[in-house]
Amino acid sequence: EPVNINKMLTKTDIELLSPHLFWDVDRDQLSWSDSKEFIVGRVLEYGKMSDFTLLIKRIGVQQIANIAKGLRNLDEVTLSFVAAISNTDKKDFRCYTTRQSLTDSIDY
Repeated sequence: EPVNINKMLTKTDIELLSPHLFWDVDRDQLSWSDSKEFIVGRVLEYGKMSDFTLLIKRIGVQQIANIAKGLRNLDEVTLSFVAAISNTDKKDFRCYTTRQSLTDSIDY
């Protein structure tokens, strides 16, 4: 699917996402242009399948993957899932390369 950077979530789309995703913020203050990384990160980490499906319908798999590439934290299962559905190498994701560079600093 071609990447269309003009695809976005509307205020109504954000309202359709599960309320638990934004328990700690005022969802009325969220806008796609200012908060897309935050919104996609929350959906990937804590969303229901219906939330993820809404993201796919509105912005597409490739834009989800492009945003996810810049996220610092994604669990291994979510990273593998996004990489697989977008046909993207895990090494292209910041969370993968960050995780690889972390080492234990305490010797036991």
